[in-house]
Amino acid sequence: MTLANTDLLPVPQDRRTWSWWHIAALWIGMAICIPTYTLASGLVDQGWTWQAAVGAVILGNVVVLLPIALNSHAGTRYGIPFPVLARSSFGVLGANIPAILRGLVACGWFGIQTWIGGWAIYKLFEAIWPGIATLPQILPAFVGLNTGEFLCFLLFWAMNVWIVLRGMDSIKFLETWGSPFLLAVGAALFIWAWVRSGSLATMLANPPTAGPSSGPAVATVFGAGLTSAVAFWGTMALSIPDFSRYARSQRDQVVGQAVGLPGTMALFAFIGAVVTNATLVIFGTRISDPVALLARIGGPLMIMLSMAGLVVATLTTNIAANIVAPANAFSNIAPHKITFKQGAGVTAVIGILMMPWRLYNDAAAYIFTWLIGYGALLGPVAGIMIADYFVVRRGELVVDDLYRRGGSYEYSRGFNWIAIAALLLGVAPSLPGFVTALRGVPARGGFGTIYNWAWFVGFILSALVYLVGMRVGAGSREQGAVGVGI
Repeated sequence: MTLANTDLLPVPQDRRTWSWWHIAALWIGMAICIPTYTLASGLVDQGWTWQAAVGAVILGNVVVLLPIALNSHAGTRYGIPFPVLARSSFGVLGANIPAILRGLVACGWFGIQTWIGGWAIYKLFEAIWPGIATLPQILPAFVGLNTGEFLCFLLFWAMNVWIVLRGMDSIKFLETWGSPFLLAVGAALFIWAWVRSGSLATMLANPPTAGPSSGPAVATVFGAGLTSAVAFWGTMALSIPDFSRYARSQRDQVVGQAVGLPGTMALFAFIGAVVTNATLVIFGTRISDPVALLARIGGPLMIMLSMAGLVVATLTTNIAANIVAPANAFSNIAPHKITFKQGAGVTAVIGILMMPWRLYNDAAAYIFTWLIGYGALLGPVAGIMIADYFVVRRGELVVDDLYRRGGSYEYSRGFNWIAIAALLLGVAPSLPGFVTALRGVPARGGFGTIYNWAWFVGFILSALVYLVGMRVGAGSREQGAVGVGI
């Protein structure tokens, strides 16, 4: 079979060993990371109250939990990964389109997370050996890193690759045992801010100027915050079958995700928002970057412990969320030539070439351009896949046909043009706002409102277009069959 390899084939029953706790630990490990912290702290840094920032994150994660659980269903029932499931709606060859889109976004995330982990390692070494900052410069100026920073980035990059090459069981072990430690690190940071600010009331007090302005703009601003919170896990809403196919049962995947995702995101977003709020009292300025904050707290021992915690936090998230999905996506392009491990290698190389340290410097651009921008791209894919599996197929797939040409999912030479058209139409309304955002200008007016709700607009529009298109297409095929009979 040219459409299959050992990494893309259904997981056999004896390997479906992940309990609800393993699924929950996966999400706890992924959710407790620096981007989660900065998702809320960045909103506070932009003038939001901590209540509004945390509220947007909580609501966004409750919303995104639904498509995550729905897309998990097929993975658990049939043991298939995301690129194979996408063949049902996009065609056995057309599935490469959503798989590559998801994979490229994950490459960007992999690079960002690897840079964050490398930066934490750099700060850790700097506390022990300050001379790392003055190593001879070996990189061209346009790279934007000194030698020590680049070496630490490569060290963390190598740690990620080494763990992934050991297979999925090593990922399960890392998530299961790393999660409790990460919760302790977050709690310690919260307690520090409480003590230094003097009281919980002081820590939670909002400056008079904080928060979105009143009036019609509030809905638009909240839409941007909510969309960025949903888009934050919009990637996993697509590729979650890559993990749910290892679950023992539907109950395990549903309970595990309900336990692990919303509560953990709420907790760590709360820590990020209120600690950033407290830094205004403690230091006289808001510090939304936790690496910069921990490095400023002082004391070599404190820096070493905190940076070690950040390294573990980033490692658990990066491997699960940002390597598995693109590795499967690249393997799906040519299953008989590209294995999962080779796909992971491609992801790792692209992560370096993107120079991710340049992507993460601006908190506003990170939230309002990066998150919302790719949310506009992936929301339509989620809408199409869920509409296909639950409405068109009613949960019934012909698994063998997912792995061969000429079967139920061949469509037109391997491509379902209805799904591709629905994807394009779902993305189109958000393009003007995205182009405006790329120029560094806030998107305003009707197109701005659409862009600020991009994930939702794309999800709903593409799902409706796909359902109508498939219904009309089915009717056309039936009429054609009758005509031939006559």
